[in-house]
Amino acid sequence: MARTGKIAEPAPPAPDPAPGIPAALRGSVQVRHVDAGSCNGCEIEIGAAFGPVYDAERYGARLVASPRHADALLVTGAVTHNMAQPLRLTHAATPDPKVVIACGDCALGVGPVCAGHGVAGTVADVVGVDVTVPGCPPRPEAIVAALRSVTGR
Repeated sequence: MARTGKIAEPAPPAPDPAPGIPAALRGSVQVRHVDAGSCNGCEIEIGAAFGPVYDAERYGARLVASPRHADALLVTGAVTHNMAQPLRLTHAATPDPKVVIACGDCALGVGPVCAGHGVAGTVADVVGVDVTVPGCPPRPEAIVAALRSVTGR
């Protein structure tokens, strides 16, 4: 019986590093996801990005449960009034150096719910943003590409 081994496409070439990313985060990054008020469309795509098909972990990105263990915050949704302070506290709890990735159109201020009465603003209005991922919802490939721009892998 023949053995095929692992069947996968070769990794695309390493991306250019995103400007302003600390050299200490190159290679691997621990990511804390924060839902600041999204519709969960972005969360489904993040799940796909870390799933077996797109496998963001092979490029050095890993989801963690605590901001104290994180190097990066992956923030989705337009920031609601109720989530502005928790986002600030999560950002403060993440040790330096850190990166903030705004994921999805709502996080960037161009999504369908951005003008709602419960919205405090964009992610950049609350904490500094280093990398952006446009799309409603963003494709898993775009999320992986943003994470690769941080890890350099």
